[in-house]
Amino acid sequence: MRSAPAALALCVGLVVVAGCGSSSSTSSSTESSTPAASTPATTSSASETSTSTGASGSSGTTSGAAQSLKLEAASSGELKYDTTSLSANAGKVSIDFTNMSSTPHNVTVESSSGATLGHTETFAGGTKTLALSLKAGTYKFFCSVPGHRMAGMEGTLTIK
Repeated sequence: MRSAPAALALCVGLVVVAGCGSSSSTSSSTESSTPAASTPATTSSASETSTSTGASGSSGTTSGAAQSLKLEAASSGELKYDTTSLSANAGKVSIDFTNMSSTPHNVTVESSSGATLGHTETFAGGTKTLALSLKAGTYKFFCSVPGHRMAGMEGTLTIK
């Protein structure tokens, strides 16, 4: 009779692992990471919004308002974004990530040293926003769903 609780615990664990969809998991839609001494402070937030699709770019503002970048996953389900290059000025930057595909994706940003600075949750069918505060430098953005980055779902984020 002791095997039933063990089997139940194993099933619950498998459901939790399968539901994560990425190498990092969170149960909230807002996260903060503690930055290292040379890593920029970051926050990420995921929110449902509707945005129009289009070319990526920044608002070009240098005030306290966040610069908004657009990024979209291929709607056909291919493992790629609509661009491999984003740029903005140093400071507050938000990436509005749209994934209208039925294939779950996310967007993760990491520093040149490989430290994860923030990410959206993994989702399909909608838009999530990743908000970061970044210093000048070169960063990588990618989908952290296993196998997606290796298949080419990544790009470079240049902060001036």
